[in-house]
Amino acid sequence: MSDLTLIRTDSDHADFRQLVALLDNDLAVRDGDDHAFYAQFNKVDAIKEVIVAYQQGLPVACGAIKPFSATEAEVKRMFVHPEHRNQGIAALVLNELENWATEMGFAACVLETGKKQPEAIALYQKVGYHITPNYGQYIGVDNSICMTKLPTVKS
Repeated sequence: MSDLTLIRTDSDHADFRQLVALLDNDLAVRDGDDHAFYAQFNKVDAIKEVIVAYQQGLPVACGAIKPFSATEAEVKRMFVHPEHRNQGIAALVLNELENWATEMGFAACVLETGKKQPEAIALYQKVGYHITPNYGQYIGVDNSICMTKLPTVKS
């Protein structure tokens, strides 16, 4: 994957918006009737910390973080284009987001994903996220799975 490039940008970036549109289409199919509920919490306006991954110059993946609490950043809008999955790209994007969160002074990362996204759940568990009680707007939402990870300090 030597041809993979990660850039740090914000939610105004055109390639990020293009990838998020594909993500939203995928989630609308997976979530069905629940999609409108989740969509209200996934607005991308004014997200300041965004990663876009490029492979051979094409935007293939994205992710973002935003402050969740004084000590936690929330991982948002993780997506890898279907033609580029199963290459480890999502893990690299997530790692870069975690590094950015650490640089910003956050002690942990939290996220929410859906039970209908088994690939995402598997990825997050593989890289050290643990299922926690649902937080915030996801409390009591059966389809939601919330997770957290304490970042490892890079030497």
